Amino acid sequence: MKKLVRSQSNRMLAGVCGGIADYFNVDPTLIRIVSVLLFFVTAGFPVLVAYIALAIIMPNEGDVTE
Repeated sequence: MKKLVRSQSNRMLAGVCGGIADYFNVDPTLIRIVSVLLFFVTAGFPVLVAYIALAIIMPNEGDVTE
């Protein structure tokens, strides 16, 4: 079973977008573009809060054992 974790190799800030991209097997750049577009469409606040919450809640890739 796949686990949603923050990426260690594909990180710009906290690795949240890279981790989501790894989980769904898509390009991390696509997830980052969608995140930035959502940031501007929703006036920023909800996406920023969600990103910070995920950065706190999601474990790092190296911290999870299967």
